[in-house]
Amino acid sequence: MPEIVQNENLREEFNRWAEAGKGESMETEHRPIVEPTLAMMKIAPTDEVLDVGCGGGWLVREIASRVAQGRVLGMDVSDEMISRARRSATHLQNVEFVVGGVDAIPRAANSFDKVISVESSYYWPDAAAGIREIFRVLRPGGSAWILINYYRDNLYCHQWSKTFTIPTHLLSGDEWVGLFRSAGFKDVAHRRITDPTPTPETYTGRWFRDAAELAAFRREGALLVHGAKP
Repeated sequence: MPEIVQNENLREEFNRWAEAGKGESMETEHRPIVEPTLAMMKIAPTDEVLDVGCGGGWLVREIASRVAQGRVLGMDVSDEMISRARRSATHLQNVEFVVGGVDAIPRAANSFDKVISVESSYYWPDAAAGIREIFRVLRPGGSAWILINYYRDNLYCHQWSKTFTIPTHLLSGDEWVGLFRSAGFKDVAHRRITDPTPTPETYTGRWFRDAAELAAFRREGALLVHGAKP
């Protein structure tokens, strides 16, 4: 399927998510795994940061509070997500939001000190091309941080494939590391970020069979892959 068609399918799907309020709920769902990642990133007050797949913009707003002399760019393929993100950040002077896909980041080479992507990369039409684009826009010495809940090493997420309405990539941690290294990153590694959120007694969502499976998924944790540009 051509990337332009896949991006349009992604836009339509995540516009539906935005209209259903998923952009706002992502903060609650993702913050437990994002906060440890932000601590490891060591964001400096002057950093220029890119959030790929920013959704409703909660993480952009969070990072903006840490880069008083820097800037944050949030990018998402969904124009509805970006519209909502812009409305939520009108009081911030150091943020910007653009509509776009990771296959063509609308910035020059060597533009950012840090790039982060949370729960976005397995939707990218071409994961390898996305990693290469992130490498291109990073400055030498900059780093990329990708958080992934849907990955091969966590057996408790595999059933999500029956729920997805758009194509996804189910890759292992080692496979993501390989994409980073092929793009030119050094000091590439992956680790697990466990989710300490208490599990409810009963689970009625569509992603897990029951509360026990949700608890097991959280114990396995999200996959964090990171690397630096030489």
